[in-house]
Amino acid sequence: MIGFADETFIDVSAGNGGDGCVSFRREKYVPLGGPDGGDGGTGGSVLFVVKNNLKTLAHLKQKRVYRAENGHQGAGRRRHGSDGKDSVILVPPGTIIKDPDTGEILKDLTGFETWVFQHGGKGGLGNQHFATSRKQAPRYAQRGKVASGRRLHIELAIIADIGLVGLPNAGKSSLLNVLTNANPKIGAYPFTTKIPNLGVMQTSGRDIIIADIPGIIEGASAGAGMGFKFLKHISRTKALIFLIDLSSDDCGEVFSVLYKELEEFAPDLVKKSRLIVGTKTDLEETEINLDKLKKTLPNEKVLGISVYSREGLKDLEKKFQQIIGD
Repeated sequence: MIGFADETFIDVSAGNGGDGCVSFRREKYVPLGGPDGGDGGTGGSVLFVVKNNLKTLAHLKQKRVYRAENGHQGAGRRRHGSDGKDSVILVPPGTIIKDPDTGEILKDLTGFETWVFQHGGKGGLGNQHFATSRKQAPRYAQRGKVASGRRLHIELAIIADIGLVGLPNAGKSSLLNVLTNANPKIGAYPFTTKIPNLGVMQTSGRDIIIADIPGIIEGASAGAGMGFKFLKHISRTKALIFLIDLSSDDCGEVFSVLYKELEEFAPDLVKKSRLIVGTKTDLEETEINLDKLKKTLPNEKVLGISVYSREGLKDLEKKFQQIIGD
């Protein structure tokens, strides 16, 4: 069973149009019935449908070929061939469709519910359309239009209001757990979070979507640890929350490490609104480290919290609302 997946490749093709029919009216007492071949049906189209309850592209890894049905051939008595069934591809919000060779973005499905990527081939005309005064019995019909197929690179960039970033075990998953309806995996060892997690924090004004991104380590921009495999998921966030473990002796240097790695990955990320949050204030000597952190970062907004004792969480929720409302 495939778990979380944020990119894959699929092959898609619309359906071919059905061929027109060559037929002549054959009825008693109608010796010269003339051509009555019907038109072919239109081929099915390829459609992308955005479903809010989908959070991953895992289902597209299990089925990689999507072909719409061909239109059916026309028939005698001017009967039109039936149209082919569409191929409907379900994707989560934030899906981006790219050219696999050039990387060009063909469509960003953000804000879309349905998008027709490829229309089916048009059906061919039956021989009834080709009769003239000089050629009253045409014995040919038009072929249906052949639809082309292509390979697509499907990528997911999670849409969230706030992205949580920090070193492993900074407390991102624990914070997401207490603020939202998410249930991320929590443990006292590095890289507990191995996939992005989303949660919704319900407030009086609006719901705030928070994304927990797997831990960054020094050298991530060069591929260390998990590298930046999932960092693209905060590219659309409105604000970043830097979580720093106050029980660490070098907590003052952590922000510089995170800032540097994000800047190396994408300079625009460090231009987003941000808040520095020191975690685990319930532990001894963390108050001293919080003061040091504030002095080290005099131009930053710094807040201390404890998920265990709930200290500072109400203030943090208010900060979130202020950031999103800016």
